[in-house]
Amino acid sequence: MNIAETDKKWIKEALNKFASKMETVVERNQGKIPYTTDDEGRFDDRSGEKDICWWTNGFWGGELWQLYKLTGKEIFRQEAISTEDKMDAAFMNYNGMDHDAGFRWLPTSVVRYKLEKNDKSKNRALLAAANLAGRFNLNGKFIRAWNDWGDDRDTTGWAIIDCMMNLPLLYWASEELGDPRFKAIAVAHADTAMKSFIREDGSVRHIVGFDPASGEYLRDYGGQGYGEGSSWTRGQSWALYGFALSYKYTGDKKYLDTARRVADYVISELDSKFPEYLVPVDYRQPNEPYYEDSTAAAITAGGLIELAKCLGYAESTDDQNSSVNCSADRQNLSDKCQRNTESDDKYLTAAIKLLKTLHEKRCGYSLDKDNVLEKCTAAYHDEKHEFAIIYGDYYYLEALMKLEGLALTIF
Repeated sequence: MNIAETDKKWIKEALNKFASKMETVVERNQGKIPYTTDDEGRFDDRSGEKDICWWTNGFWGGELWQLYKLTGKEIFRQEAISTEDKMDAAFMNYNGMDHDAGFRWLPTSVVRYKLEKNDKSKNRALLAAANLAGRFNLNGKFIRAWNDWGDDRDTTGWAIIDCMMNLPLLYWASEELGDPRFKAIAVAHADTAMKSFIREDGSVRHIVGFDPASGEYLRDYGGQGYGEGSSWTRGQSWALYGFALSYKYTGDKKYLDTARRVADYVISELDSKFPEYLVPVDYRQPNEPYYEDSTAAAITAGGLIELAKCLGYAESTDDQNSSVNCSADRQNLSDKCQRNTESDDKYLTAAIKLLKTLHEKRCGYSLDKDNVLEKCTAAYHDEKHEFAIIYGDYYYLEALMKLEGLALTIF
């Protein structure tokens, strides 16, 4: 990729600071699967029976594998394996197994299987993929999001934009097994998401409700953003990144065009309303109260990097609708993406600006706190805002490693 020498310098600096800090952090948090930090800045633990199905539990193991790739230090590998072993308990909790199977087993089991050909990891990932495929609603051609919440809300027909990032688990399973069923489900869901979640201007709905019996579109919900009709920033990032990945797996240009439309909307919003590139929780939230979400910045950066690579490939081939049917073909695509980047400047520049802003203004590399990324928010209407969230650290590290050409790919 076309990265300026000055930017390469701070990327290396940020990676070195991250790895140096995390070696100490991992040593004092062995055995944990964290989500956030306590009042003292120390990681919590979601590895117990009550929380083992928590949707973010794969990001800690994923971060550890990336750090192992970066440093070669065995402590990161051993803790990643420990995390993966503990998550086996989630398979025995039906209600805890939801659409987030990819978030939990892609960065852990799939990565380990790719690195070490571990049979247990392969088995776990395939179990997770089969469970995710089993959530497919044939009537509406969507993957159901959550299971019952134990309240008066009926979520049977709910789908969410986040699920675009879980589809690579299904694409991977199809390739691994030579079984087209998994890919067919992923493509059907992506088509539904493209039609029902992406607005004309490139903004994105978070939750869409369908009639589970007929498949009819019923309504959208505000979800974790400001409200109905708003533009939750992390939802934008899931769409941008997820559609770029669906293009990478299928070669279908409509997914690339969708990712680009979302990216153009995001960059327009940032340039016009948030020129410092400090990302809010919702691009349409009011001025007061104002809440920030650094996780959305990190995920958006990763998606923009993938989009820039894919555009480089798409503009270098005459066959715009070519199908990427196997991992070898996709690796060839990835290699071409790395080489043909003349058209990626807009997206790569925005990604670097997002990451550089985080590095300079929203990262803490001292040892007094376990997290790196600061000012993360899960949802606009939550009681708590601007705190540490583990997937913020994961996607920030992953994006930096993409720029350095070191990232362990899960897709």
